[in-house]
Amino acid sequence: MLIEPLPPELARPIEAEMRRLQVPGASVGVLFDGRAFTASFGVTNVAHALPVTDTTLFQIGSTSKTFTATALMQLVEQGGVDLDATVRTYLPDFRLASEQDAARLTVKHLVTHHGGFEGDDARRERDDRGDDALARFVSGMAERPQLTPAGYTFSYSNAGLYVLGRIIEVVTGQPFERVIRKRIFEPLAMHDSTYFPEYALTHRVAAGHVVTADGPVVARPWHVPRAIAPGGGIISNVAEQLAYADFHLGDGAAPNGERILAPATIAFMQHPQATAGSMCDSIGVTWMLSEIGAAHFVFHGGATNGHLSSFELVPSRGFAVTALTNSDTGRGLRPFVSELMRQYFLGIAPSNPPASPIELAQLDEYAGRYQQTNAHLQVTTDGSGLVIHESSPALRATEPLPVAPVHAVPGDADRFAILAGDRRGETVEFLRDAAGRIEWMRWDGRISRRMPR
Repeated sequence: MLIEPLPPELARPIEAEMRRLQVPGASVGVLFDGRAFTASFGVTNVAHALPVTDTTLFQIGSTSKTFTATALMQLVEQGGVDLDATVRTYLPDFRLASEQDAARLTVKHLVTHHGGFEGDDARRERDDRGDDALARFVSGMAERPQLTPAGYTFSYSNAGLYVLGRIIEVVTGQPFERVIRKRIFEPLAMHDSTYFPEYALTHRVAAGHVVTADGPVVARPWHVPRAIAPGGGIISNVAEQLAYADFHLGDGAAPNGERILAPATIAFMQHPQATAGSMCDSIGVTWMLSEIGAAHFVFHGGATNGHLSSFELVPSRGFAVTALTNSDTGRGLRPFVSELMRQYFLGIAPSNPPASPIELAQLDEYAGRYQQTNAHLQVTTDGSGLVIHESSPALRATEPLPVAPVHAVPGDADRFAILAGDRRGETVEFLRDAAGRIEWMRWDGRISRRMPR
C-alpha cells in the first residue's frame, strides 16, 4: 500500500487540538478512493520522548473485538461455529450466576453485547500470563452479577468477548493469539501487530498517559492482563490499521490473494444484528453501526491504559479513518479527527439531531443517581435537558483531571442526545420496568442501575 502524507490543511488543526487537549502523541490514517494518507504527531512518552512515526505501536483497545469477530466468522464459514448455538455447545461447563441464562446464552448474544451479565469489573481480570489465561478467566464467569436476562438489551460487555475468545480456542485447539496471528495478522502483512508487550518492546512504542493538573503523566503499568486479549489486547500501528481497514472495505481477500472471508460474510458483519444505543444505533457482528449524513458508518474504538483510539469505515464510499492516541484526553481528539475527515473527504458536515420540547416536570422524572461498575452518575436538569455528572468509584494511582458535566437534550421518547464535548454524537437512553418506572440508564454503552433516592 502506497502511503501519502496527510494534507497540511488537515494536519495543522489536528496538531492544534492535540495541544489544547494535552495529547502527547497521535497517529492518524485515512483511506479514500483507493489512496492512503497518514500523519503522526508528538512524542511517544513525556518521560522518555521519541517522535511518533507511522510505525509507532499503540494499544488499540476495543477495536481488537472486531479481529476476534473476524476470526469467529471464519469458523462460522467453515461450519465450526453457529452464531445461534448456545455457548454451552462449545463450552459445556460454562456457568453464569443465573443457571437459566447460562443455558440459553448464545454466541450471537455475545457478539451483539446482549449477554446481560456484568462485563467490566477489572478486579476480576486476573493478570495470568500463561496459555490458560482465557480458560481461567471464563471459569470465573459465575462470579459476575447477572444484571438482565440474556438477550434482553444491549449493554456493552468486555467479558462477553473474552468468552468468545475462549470459544475460538476450544474450536481451533490453539491459543487465541496464535489463531489471530495465523488467520489475520500474517495474511494482511501486519507483521508488527501483536498482543504481547515483550514483542512490542522491540519496536518504537507509545506509552499511555493520564492528563493531570500538572500535565500528562505516564500511565503504569503499560501492559494489560492476557485474558483481555479478545476484547482489547492488540498493539498495532497506523499503517497496519489501514491494512486492516482496507480488508474490511474489500472483498474479503488478503493482498496476496488468500481468502480470509467471503464478501457476503464481510457484509453480514456490517449489517445490523440487534438494536443498540448510547454508542451507536445498532450493532453488527461486534461492529458499531450508525447512519450519519445519509451514509452507513461501521466503526469501533478503544480505551486502555491511557491509550484512546478510533476506527471507522464507510464501505459505500471506500472510506476509512483511524486515530491512535496515547492519552486519556484522546477521547476528545477522536471525534475531532473523525468529523474533520468526514467533512474533507465525504462532504459530511457535523449536524445535530432535532431536539424535542419537553416539560420540566417530565425532565425531573429522569433525575437521580445511577450506578454501573466503572461509573457513578448523578443526573440533574437545567430546564433544557439533562446534566450528567460522572465520577469513578475506582482508586487510581494518578489522579486525572475532573470529568466535565455532560449536557444532553431530549430527542425521542426516553432518549437524549449529546451535542457537544468529548462525547458528542453519543446518546443517553432510559429503560423502564414492566410497571413503566425508569429502571436503567444506558451510558457509555452500559446499562446503569437507578439507585434509591
